[in-house]
Amino acid sequence: MTRQARVAVVGAGSWGTTVASIVARRTPTTIWARRPEVAEEISSEHTNSAYLPDRTLPPALQGTAALDEAVSEADVVVMAVPSHGFRQVLEQTAPHLRPWIPVISLSKGLEQGSRARMTEVIAEVLPGHPAGVLAGPNLAKEIMDGFAAAALVAMPDLHVAAALQETFRTRLFRVYTGTDVCGAEIAGALKNVFAIAAGMASGLGTGDNTLALVISRCLAELTRLGMAMGGERHTFAGLAGMGDLLATCMSPQSRNRRVGIELARGRTIDEITGEMKMVAEGVKTSRVVMEIADELGVEVPIAREVYLVVNEGRTAEDAFRGLMRSRPTTELAAG
Repeated sequence: MTRQARVAVVGAGSWGTTVASIVARRTPTTIWARRPEVAEEISSEHTNSAYLPDRTLPPALQGTAALDEAVSEADVVVMAVPSHGFRQVLEQTAPHLRPWIPVISLSKGLEQGSRARMTEVIAEVLPGHPAGVLAGPNLAKEIMDGFAAAALVAMPDLHVAAALQETFRTRLFRVYTGTDVCGAEIAGALKNVFAIAAGMASGLGTGDNTLALVISRCLAELTRLGMAMGGERHTFAGLAGMGDLLATCMSPQSRNRRVGIELARGRTIDEITGEMKMVAEGVKTSRVVMEIADELGVEVPIAREVYLVVNEGRTAEDAFRGLMRSRPTTELAAG
């Protein structure tokens, strides 16, 4: 490029705002917020107190509540909208986009009903636009606080990924490139379901050995189902797979882990999600995961127990006892 790429981030939650803050330090960046007061606060106060309290944003980052203003001059669009609203916002964005510019998803979920990955939604709504994903073990508050982290930018064309790598990377935020868009997206969606399982284990007071057992077997299920859905094995052992799974299953900042902990305490899913300001993608994704697993004939016993607890009223104690009753065979097998 002969000039700096202009970036638009659509969605001003904690992760969208964090990515916008990273990018704004090196290139002109505008972030769209659904609520005008959030957009005004980002522009004038350089904060987003609703989603990133006590963190200062770069003065160069501009907020707006007008989609056309955010995206009409953009060279790259980053979609930071949860999966349940992704298509609707993308359709509203479409008339204002310049042709052929890349669209990057930060969403870690699967669309209800269609079961589509977010880049598949992008391909339907914006044919001709290169679609990719930025994924990895990325806890927004830690990155805003200056801790080192890394992510994968996956695009079908490695040359496009390499160009975007320079847009997103900083000295402390390392960005790797790849072409397995499918695997990166699947890993990001499935790990949220498994984080609920890890949260239930922690909420029941199990020890570190048990938590390591749960996470290890979750990685096996993630890899098995992810490969059946078209992902490549190496992706599930990398930043978007194992890396993101570990961070989401272990961190107190993880919304999905928190859901599992609260379920283990006997609270209902409606009570838990009703109190949450941000979306825990694993709640909705659990149903989609089981539909896909059943259709493909892939055994995912931990994901199934999460689905039963979240959707069918099974308790965390029942889920744990059910898993422990299964007879282990080879380590590569299900169960």
